[in-house]
Amino acid sequence: MPVRLKDDSIARSMMLLCLGTAGMLALAQWQMRAGRFDVGSSQMLVPSHGERSLQSLVVINQSIQPPTNHEPQPAVNSTITPPEAKSETVAKTDSRVVVNLSERRVQVYQGSQLLDSYAIAVAKPGWETPTGTFHVLEMEQNPTWVHPITGIAVAPGNNNPLGAAWIGFLSNEAGEIGFHGTNQEELIGEAVSHGCLRMRNKDVKSLYSHIATGTPVIVEQ
Repeated sequence: MPVRLKDDSIARSMMLLCLGTAGMLALAQWQMRAGRFDVGSSQMLVPSHGERSLQSLVVINQSIQPPTNHEPQPAVNSTITPPEAKSETVAKTDSRVVVNLSERRVQVYQGSQLLDSYAIAVAKPGWETPTGTFHVLEMEQNPTWVHPITGIAVAPGNNNPLGAAWIGFLSNEAGEIGFHGTNQEELIGEAVSHGCLRMRNKDVKSLYSHIATGTPVIVEQ
């Protein structure tokens, strides 16, 4: 008889355990149906007095992830050229310079668009600038001028006849011809040079910024 009492006690304990487990499973299912499973956090919300064993009975799908943006993103190490750099490249490679000797003006174009127009001083009679199509051969800012007869060099500055910049487009046995600034801006518009085309210093710097070596130079009468 004592053995039976012990067996009966064990049987009742097992029954209570089964009933408790079934109750906890029912509670978990009720929570899921009531919308208390947070997909974003992948966790089951349980009352503050819930048993630890209740959480262990619920299998959380850890593979649930928030929606992703499938739009392609640039690679971290990819090289992206800024818009301003692209526009500068186009301006210098697609530009051309047109000189009108009779009007004493030079115009710079980007494609068909006129970017700017500048007044120039042209050559004196007997030293006329050749007409035709040439290309920029060399460019230099703040150049040093060398006197063609004495060979004396004049450093960049207010006394330099080449002014702020030199843009050469013709070179032969007679010498070099190009655009350059001047230390005598009051002579712009006159016929005073020995073949070169003089410009105001601010204008020659502006022209310099629009072109590059190889830019066509068209000289017209």
